[in-house]
Amino acid sequence: MSDTEARTEPVSPVAPSPEFVQLFTHHQRRLFLYILSQVPNPIEAEEVQQEANVVIWSKFAQFRPGTNFQAWVSQIATFEVLKYRSRKKRDRVQFSDEFLETVSREALERSDELEERRKALVECMGKLRPRDRELIEQRYAPGEKGKHLAEQIGRPANSVYQSLGRIRRSLMECIQRRTTTGGVQ
Repeated sequence: MSDTEARTEPVSPVAPSPEFVQLFTHHQRRLFLYILSQVPNPIEAEEVQQEANVVIWSKFAQFRPGTNFQAWVSQIATFEVLKYRSRKKRDRVQFSDEFLETVSREALERSDELEERRKALVECMGKLRPRDRELIEQRYAPGEKGKHLAEQIGRPANSVYQSLGRIRRSLMECIQRRTTTGGVQ
């Protein structure tokens, strides 16, 4: 075969398996929360996640199906967080490596529990009366600090705070029921 023929042969790119792609997409939220536990600024945490995703994607062939995907991507993310921290050394406030290691270990250990609680919250939010759900969504909308909500909806501030407190208690009780009974009510 000539050099010309060798250069024109199509090179078959190695692509991740469908299982890897599914695990990768399924664990994105957990990965972000894991990174966010160590990088306090959500925008910077997203940047670190993107850097980790590039590494994860480039190393997909190293992942062994049947092993703990969350632990594998968390280890990669830990290295990316350490790179981020070394770039941010000039900032005044820095947490010790030991503290961040403890936080990241606990975040990883609790990730299943926190995901279960998040799912329970979504289900419990769906059970709220529409007016209560709307009030909670308005209060926790991006950029909302809660100070002007009463003015926006035309209610006294004290009344809004009492309603929010009642709704939060209701949500907390619902989440506790769902997580302690395995979702059966």
